[in-house]
Amino acid sequence: MRNPNFLFLLPDQHRFDWLGTTPGLGVRTPHLDALGARGMRFTRAVCPSPLCAPSRACLASGREYDRCGVAGNRDDYPRSQPTYYGLLRDQGGYEVVGVGKFDLHKASPIWGVDGQNGLREWGFTAGIDNAGKRDAVGSGAEVPRDPYMAYLHARGLAGVHVADFRARKGYGATQPTPLPEDAYCDNWIANNGLRLLGQLPRNRPWHLVVNFTGPHEPMDITQGMAKWYETVDFPQPHLTPGEAAALAATGLGPAQLLQIRRNYAAMVENIDRWVGAFLQAVQDRGELEQTIVVYSSDHGEMLGDRGLWAKSQPWQPSIGIPLIVVGPGVAAGVRCAAPVSLMDLAATFLDYAGVSRPEDMDSLSLRPLLEARTEAVRPVARSGLHRFRVLSDGRYKLVQGVAPTQAGAAADAETRPLLFDLEADPWEERDIAAQNPAMVARLAAFGMDAS
Repeated sequence: MRNPNFLFLLPDQHRFDWLGTTPGLGVRTPHLDALGARGMRFTRAVCPSPLCAPSRACLASGREYDRCGVAGNRDDYPRSQPTYYGLLRDQGGYEVVGVGKFDLHKASPIWGVDGQNGLREWGFTAGIDNAGKRDAVGSGAEVPRDPYMAYLHARGLAGVHVADFRARKGYGATQPTPLPEDAYCDNWIANNGLRLLGQLPRNRPWHLVVNFTGPHEPMDITQGMAKWYETVDFPQPHLTPGEAAALAATGLGPAQLLQIRRNYAAMVENIDRWVGAFLQAVQDRGELEQTIVVYSSDHGEMLGDRGLWAKSQPWQPSIGIPLIVVGPGVAAGVRCAAPVSLMDLAATFLDYAGVSRPEDMDSLSLRPLLEARTEAVRPVARSGLHRFRVLSDGRYKLVQGVAPTQAGAAADAETRPLLFDLEADPWEERDIAAQNPAMVARLAAFGMDAS
């Protein structure tokens, strides 16, 4: 029997709980909800680093943050470092295709207007690499340097798009984009992906990764998307009184905070709509039963919770990610709370492809979990960025490198380990390290870095 195909749907900045399965939220993700019902949904998945470039480098290399070679968004993926994409292509015989925001050369604007620069080097057989939302405008306002801005320039739409983005200051800019629906970046990416999917050969296995640019800020949505949630109320950000006062001082009131969340929900639902389109396209090829479908994200989004925005934080809305897997042999309708990392997908794909996992990979295959042969593949999952490190066993979470004042605890002269019980305290408001030294020691024994 031929090895399975892989359809990997990877948006940018989709937080773990912004799904239709979250009670009382109101976001609509029918296709993702159906995927979760057909397969396994990981409820405690984390990213290896809550920032685009290092998280995607960890995924590509199968290495933890401290060993992935990319410390932040000012670093390119090391040219000498292998990728799981290349292993699938060169050892597994896969057609390896990708579209969207790869972010493997975050520091260097080298996409090329055809989006081909670096693809072969990273292990792809075909694809289109485009810039992220801000990077595209910043690099290609006058002369395009990536394929998306080249597309907008060719259609005479670059000027209005650049003017719109330059007018967007912060999250409060929630006005619809002047772009037509088909020129909206995620719609353009999805259509590229569907076209390349249609060109894939049928006599060999394939891996297609679709790197959406949403629901990353800015909060740009189309005119049509703006209507989807105009009457839906979302919960306001979760804030302590002090955080609420600080957030109010920024000028963002309840009405603006609600609109930000409406726009975020619309970007998520738009991606969900394309998830359905890709599933239908694979089914039309007659390959759905031999395809493993994975949905995840490179990191989360604070979305105003704790008075914070974007990512780069150790808190769950920032490091927590959705992770849904469905396909041949995957247990159906299972919610799994085991500690897992986005990075583990590298070894998982290799395992299903029959390719040996390199010894220097930190990634561990999720296949035993997916096939219900074990309850965990690793004791803890790690996340880190710059000075902070996180270790979590799925329930208890240890944070190092963050001042206690940032965790809602009393002021302290120096940083010390913080411990949270995610079941009893999902908003991480109560540091219980002092009361649980044995748990702190147990988690710390796994090391606060990847060494």
